[in-house]
Amino acid sequence: MKIFKRPVLGLLLLALALPAMAEDVLGTLDNPVKIFFTPSVDANTIATNSTSFLKFMEKETGYYFKSGIPANFIAVVEAFGSNRADVAVMNSFGYLLAHSKFGAEAKLKALRHGKDYYAGAIYVSEKSGIKDLKGLAGKKFAFTDASSTSGYLYPLKIFKDAKVKLGSTVYAGKHDSVITSIYQGQVDAGAAFYSDAFDGKIKDARERVLTQFPDVEQKIKVLKITDKIPNDPFVFRKGVSPEMTNKIVAALVKYLGTEEGKTTFKNIYAIDGIVPATNKDYDSLRAVVKAADLDIGALVK
Repeated sequence: MKIFKRPVLGLLLLALALPAMAEDVLGTLDNPVKIFFTPSVDANTIATNSTSFLKFMEKETGYYFKSGIPANFIAVVEAFGSNRADVAVMNSFGYLLAHSKFGAEAKLKALRHGKDYYAGAIYVSEKSGIKDLKGLAGKKFAFTDASSTSGYLYPLKIFKDAKVKLGSTVYAGKHDSVITSIYQGQVDAGAAFYSDAFDGKIKDARERVLTQFPDVEQKIKVLKITDKIPNDPFVFRKGVSPEMTNKIVAALVKYLGTEEGKTTFKNIYAIDGIVPATNKDYDSLRAVVKAADLDIGALVK
């Protein structure tokens, strides 16, 4: 009888281990691929529009998916470090943080009106009387988030280059919140994303509040536009297998090629297409970070 104890014990241990091992396989029902959406718009808008996207991805790849909408940019970055996110649509500066700290890799980047870049802008209230950068000295100013490229980093460089010292500053969180703060007189000016007008209509951050404030284009003016910024990347966690990465990338490209996909991502991020991306595409942004003398690793904390 003794000679069977070890083999039987080994088989029992193996049998107990198999379910746990199966649960750990990424892309299964017990461990779905977690795709995070950086909250550039209202969370309900993202949740509503992403449902059909997840169903398409599951059918196309054979993997199970689950979406996440963290509270802010930094939470998306941190999710890569704790394995709570496997894929994310990120802002460009947030990507630098995720790559620097956790080895995440950009595989795709967004297109808007055929362009793979955008900019930030400094917006001012028309009634403030501010006509140039020096007029912002000592004024109340709203940034979006400390990890936002267009709503913080690039505008910050403008102020440093011009040697302009702002008064009190706040972080509004979202781009439309910055515009709303200016419109309602809570601040004198603010920073948010900027895209050129298209078909005679504004496509910058002010467009986000046109329904609520139809006269926003007259009440809030663009004071200064930043340098070009590489568009938002689709980022993969370090450790996601090349096979899975390739399948998901192919499915994303296919989805954005459909009318449904274009509508979904237009509603969420005003994206009308995607193109391949590499980490090197964001070197110009790293140069701006260096010029601004910011420690991107420390910002994760």
